[in-house]
Amino acid sequence: MTSAFDLTLPELTTRTSAKWRVYPPDVLPLWVAEMDVRPVPAVVEAVSRAVAAGDTGYPGGTEYAEAYAAFAAERWGWALDPARLRRVPDVLTGIAELIGLLTSPGGAVVLSPPVYPPFFSVVEHTGRRVVRAPLGGDLRLDLDALAGAFELAGPGSVYLLCHPHNPTGRLHTPAELAAVGELARRAGVRVVSDEIHAALVLDGSFTPATTVIPDAFALHSASKTFNLAGLPSALLVPGPDATGDLARMSPFAGHGSSHLGGIAQAAALRDGGPWLDELLDSLRANVVLLDELLTRLLPAVSWTAPQATYLAWLDLRRVVPDGVEPARHLLDHARVAVNPGPTFGAEGAGFVRLNLATSPAILTEAVERIAAAVP
Repeated sequence: MTSAFDLTLPELTTRTSAKWRVYPPDVLPLWVAEMDVRPVPAVVEAVSRAVAAGDTGYPGGTEYAEAYAAFAAERWGWALDPARLRRVPDVLTGIAELIGLLTSPGGAVVLSPPVYPPFFSVVEHTGRRVVRAPLGGDLRLDLDALAGAFELAGPGSVYLLCHPHNPTGRLHTPAELAAVGELARRAGVRVVSDEIHAALVLDGSFTPATTVIPDAFALHSASKTFNLAGLPSALLVPGPDATGDLARMSPFAGHGSSHLGGIAQAAALRDGGPWLDELLDSLRANVVLLDELLTRLLPAVSWTAPQATYLAWLDLRRVVPDGVEPARHLLDHARVAVNPGPTFGAEGAGFVRLNLATSPAILTEAVERIAAAVP
């Protein structure tokens, strides 16, 4: 099987994005969520055509929302009315706007760490406080912890859900979502679900939170699925019982949306299906490869293969000396850059997040370097 990750290291190092510029050239960058893939041909064509035509103004129309609705219907059987979707510049901006809409200054936002680090930053930015409901020992949602956190947070709070979960790659089940929704309803807590990795499910199918929790909100974007972080755009998706809340949202919430981002993402959603299918096959193959490499070269490293995303959450507590931060050790001694576990919350101590969306050759070299750099 050919791999979607067929770019060589010399080709990749010509890129000027953060992944390839933060660290020196001798470092293999397996950290930030950028994939080492060729672009979707339809995106190249659409963006090139827009730039050539001078179509680089302010966003307008419903093309992006319509493309996402068609994509959701095809991939998940999810019927979305494009008219109900609200465009925002990116997922984090949408989250910040919803926190401002649904909570009061100084109010609480519940998080389930280890979780995507900017969640902590966006709560601080909005002047709210974090209430923690850590994942369980199996790295799944801990409903007892959530019940306690919702009680502590109180009515008028928000639960910021990561679905699928970053960094663990866990996919929340319909039963888990229903249980979260019931706990939130009883506590007077609103659910906001970051679903940016929704189309990157490797095992099973995706259930949107808003189809199970009627008054929830979700944020969707094609940026992770089609490697379009530099062409951002996102959609705020209200559940059927949350649509009325949009009337209270400031028009400023959509200010700054990228017209080119919408053009790029609409093109990917409309015409990128075969590209995505090849990508998912290649990600599944890389998960198998990483498991084989760890079993053979680093058997003391614990991990559970992700059900979604292209992220590997690795437990290095048995291979890195006490008192040593694993990501720092791997950077200094293996020249491999990964995300430090503690940035995802204190629960991430001893862990790292590794981006496996790269060529089999680079992934193999990275694990070999790591194996040579630990006792």
